[in-house]
Amino acid sequence: MNVLAYIETADGKLKKSALEIISYSAAIASQTGGQVTAIALGDVQADELAKAGRYGAAKVLHANNDKLKQFVSQAYASVVAEAAKTTQADVVILSNSFSGKAMAPRLAIKLQAGIADGAVALPDTAGGFKIKKTAFSGKAFADVELTSKVKIVTLVPNSFKVAENAATGAVEVFNPQISDSDFAVTVKEVVKASDKISLPEAEIVVSGGRGLKGPENWGMVEELAGLLGAATACSKPVSDANWRPHSEHVGQTGLAISPNLYIAIGISGAIQHLAGVSSSKTIVVINKDPEAPFFKAADYGIVGDAFEVVPKLIEEVKKFKAANS
Repeated sequence: MNVLAYIETADGKLKKSALEIISYSAAIASQTGGQVTAIALGDVQADELAKAGRYGAAKVLHANNDKLKQFVSQAYASVVAEAAKTTQADVVILSNSFSGKAMAPRLAIKLQAGIADGAVALPDTAGGFKIKKTAFSGKAFADVELTSKVKIVTLVPNSFKVAENAATGAVEVFNPQISDSDFAVTVKEVVKASDKISLPEAEIVVSGGRGLKGPENWGMVEELAGLLGAATACSKPVSDANWRPHSEHVGQTGLAISPNLYIAIGISGAIQHLAGVSSSKTIVVINKDPEAPFFKAADYGIVGDAFEVVPKLIEEVKKFKAANS
């Protein structure tokens, strides 16, 4: 199977998820005897495009048009669909991110393709194309089979190991047909917290809930996150109370994340919150209520007052880093 990997970029560089997408695509191509082509849109540094080859892309297409500088889902989907047809791709892989989720259904219409959204493992291609994916807002998993000629898969971030090799991929300019009708909706401005780790791509996340009692107590959450190189997050009640920005809200109605380590401080663990974090590889819960439902989903639990536990944890992390620096 020939695979087309849509790789996301930020500020001219490949996102971490892009390397996961290419590695995942390369593994599928290896299973089926195909070839991986990566496609990047917008202004991307040449050395970053070349990097894609080291993770399994035999060829990298670059569509750099002034109209493609900002992400527009309909326009980007049209470009990727054209690339899929040009490369005769059997499978199109995207990240299960904001942009991937926006593009996947549009690609499905353009390519008459089936979708497996939220994939967490490689497909079983021995007798078809069966794949494990998240279901019910991350509260369960489902094994689905795609039978369409072209297949679209969105991969959950941090669910596949990045694999580098010594290969190189040729970078080619891709000049797609761009229609003005694809820009009925356009992006006028993008405002982002450039000094923070991207929450959807973070490998470690430290999150706080109402147990912290108020925004004035968030300093210890941020300090622990800083020591661990982690992103910060929060529960829905916290963002609703404007203690933290809504961009940090994780849960069923917020962001769905899948870090390697999720530390929940003062969060009870309602099903709506679990829906957004249940794909985390390791969950650590700190809560003074031993009956908090979050403990049932936790890999490790600490029953105790966050205002006593977290400062001690910070102290121990500092000692460990000082001893191993």
